[in-house]
Amino acid sequence: MFWYEEDVKKVEEIKKKVLNPRTIVYGSSSIRLWSSLSEDLEGYSPINMGFGGSTLPACITYFDRLMDGLNPEIFILYAGDNDLGDGRHPEEVLIFFKQMVVDIRNKFGEIPLLYLSIKPSIKRFNIIDQIKYSNKIIAAAIQKMDSQVYFVDVYGKMMGDNNYPNRDYFNTDGLHMNQQGYQIWKEIVVKFMKDHNIALPQKK
Repeated sequence: MFWYEEDVKKVEEIKKKVLNPRTIVYGSSSIRLWSSLSEDLEGYSPINMGFGGSTLPACITYFDRLMDGLNPEIFILYAGDNDLGDGRHPEEVLIFFKQMVVDIRNKFGEIPLLYLSIKPSIKRFNIIDQIKYSNKIIAAAIQKMDSQVYFVDVYGKMMGDNNYPNRDYFNTDGLHMNQQGYQIWKEIVVKFMKDHNIALPQKK
């Protein structure tokens, strides 16, 4: 996994600049490219720890290294998209997701853990059935986990009326989102946390 090294080093540089982040947002380039994250989740003191092209196995591999010294109160994860794009089966994605949850729990205890569903995209519409099935089995698995693991559906609101990904939310590559797409994510995530009373504990 040496090909991730440069991006991982960039995340380590971000860690040096963001003091005492209380919410970790971790995952692939859909996280890394969320340039308005600090403003969008301002009330949650977030740090953007996305690194380009990452899969769930990559997130697992670099987890201990990147999380060293952090003590978050909320954890948000987006990964699995690239796994399917690389040809992994939904069942494999589920296995790695479960391992990721174990690692987060072992490191940080039972803090709120939000998993953002795999988004639909124009570029990967040829595997839309695998995306839908992966989301389905991950959501089902989360139902059997502790009450602080949450499935956050971003898929539904990114689909257009014609049952095709809404082009308004994507860059020209058909894979990565534009600012309008991230505005949808902001609205979904913030509303979800408010609806589920997920908030940062008051500092003593």
